[in-house]
Amino acid sequence: MNMEAFILGCGGMMPLPYRHLTSVLLRRDGDLFLFDGGEGTQISLKRLNLKWKKINAIFVSHTHADHVTGLPGIMMLSAQVDRKEPLYIYGPPKIAEYIDTSRKVLDMYINYPVVVKEITAPCVVHEEPDFIVRAFPLQHTKTCVGYALEEKDRPGEFNPEAAKALGVPCGPLWAKLQSGQEVQATDGSIVKPEQVLGSARKGRKFSYVTDTLYLDSIAREVKDSDLLICEGMFEHDLLDQAKEKKHMTALQAGTIARDANVKKMAMIHYSPRYTDKDLYVLEEEARKVFPEAMLSRDRMKIDIPYVD
Repeated sequence: MNMEAFILGCGGMMPLPYRHLTSVLLRRDGDLFLFDGGEGTQISLKRLNLKWKKINAIFVSHTHADHVTGLPGIMMLSAQVDRKEPLYIYGPPKIAEYIDTSRKVLDMYINYPVVVKEITAPCVVHEEPDFIVRAFPLQHTKTCVGYALEEKDRPGEFNPEAAKALGVPCGPLWAKLQSGQEVQATDGSIVKPEQVLGSARKGRKFSYVTDTLYLDSIAREVKDSDLLICEGMFEHDLLDQAKEKKHMTALQAGTIARDANVKKMAMIHYSPRYTDKDLYVLEEEARKVFPEAMLSRDRMKIDIPYVD
């Protein structure tokens, strides 16, 4: 099952001619999950030819304009198709008011269910049979949350020779064993999945953190992520300014990635003071503590493979 993150925008505060506002689309096989939706989110979706109508859920970090002004357009765009599935929108307090007011003021035509859920405490906000999405607290000038999508463990690798030796013929019974069901062998004995499967294999983890002061707790929340998308808004020489505005430096983003033992970390939400040519300063700082740190760029795709 493929998983990949698309950086729809990597800028903070204001859109620039060469940099859209912060938004990330996570595609997990056929499911699409949007993390924040700044102004112009639709442009990157169209340029990447992503199936926007299949967005299952939107996860909002906080209700500052540079993270939510693209949402009304996404909602209206989704009404242009015959959509039956609900759109789930998660976020901290005020997100329900923002969505409701936008629908009323813009007189939106919406032909599908919209389910808005506000987050008031750390919790599992979204759950499917094989993964969950958790929300955890950040610290910004408005209530702000980070998110982690965590896959549940996969069954161990199937051993066909063991199945044959136990009298289970190749075919539908193998599929049942692989899905965790007991089956009956040709001699009438019961064969359990653990007899033919190796140890459970760890699922993948995607984490999203932006617009926050540096907190020790963040590393614990994003621990062992296969991909961490993390704010690196300023260089460390501007630490006082970052603290005043409740943002992080690139060095702090690298520190979180190192302490959390993540496999890959891409920075996002750059200050508009940095042109694209200037961003190397942020990357160099983050790499001082986490050599695998990288800069995200608009319309970049980052694969998140299984690691067995």
